[in-house]
Amino acid sequence: MNRKELDPTQSPAAAFGAELRRLREERGWTQQHVAHLTGYSAVHVSAVETGRKPSTEAFSRRLDQAFGTQGHFEREWRKAGRSVLLEGFTEFLRSEADSVALRLFEINVIPGLLQTPAYTRTYQAAWVRRGASTQQQANERAALLRQRQERMAAQAPRLHVVMDESCLRRAVGGPEVMAEQLRYLEEAARHPRIVLQVSPFSLGEDRPFAHPITLLTLPRGVMVGYSETQKRGFLEREPDTLAEWASEYDHLQVEALPRAASIDFIREVRKGFDHG
Repeated sequence: MNRKELDPTQSPAAAFGAELRRLREERGWTQQHVAHLTGYSAVHVSAVETGRKPSTEAFSRRLDQAFGTQGHFEREWRKAGRSVLLEGFTEFLRSEADSVALRLFEINVIPGLLQTPAYTRTYQAAWVRRGASTQQQANERAALLRQRQERMAAQAPRLHVVMDESCLRRAVGGPEVMAEQLRYLEEAARHPRIVLQVSPFSLGEDRPFAHPITLLTLPRGVMVGYSETQKRGFLEREPDTLAEWASEYDHLQVEALPRAASIDFIREVRKGFDHG
């Protein structure tokens, strides 16, 4: 059986995998045995160990239970995540996973939870071309986004998205990618637990937010907010700030195009991409 040599300096995922292999071999365990203990497949264990797939919070916790390492793998996962994610985003992910409702406002790009695979690949590839990201980091961010989308599909929280018109007009990946992306938005907008609205350019200075924001409703009605700049994100828990954000979002919902009109608007933009 071929044994792949690991270079923990290659990427955060490779460093996590090397640590997994070290502790596994110290105990004399096979990957199949780790798979049995964690409830994952041996293929999954191998992919994480060789750095081909980044670990997840859930898998890291299962590893800690199996190895009796008292949070070691979860800490390593968070350490790895900080190198590919904005500061503060890991904390946001924990709240997102627990949320029962999300309200999003986005500018310039399609919200991650509604991106098609082709759109995500194209957007991440641009970061690599600019030298702002390595290919490994881009792959890990794309894999994390897929996991978030899968979790949202399984848990089905209520999702209210208001997108600035710029999200639809900005040609990420060219006509084919954008036509597919906008067609997907048309379909998603008809889901009973998704409300999608467009904030048109004509709203001008009356658009409340100048930056993307997310408001999350957690069990028992607890609310938190998330926003980010180019370099970092932060989770907002201060009640007065959250009340202001919620009020502004209510205003945004009223001023944005209604649900049906938004679907029509997306369809018309998509037709432009369909025709190249």
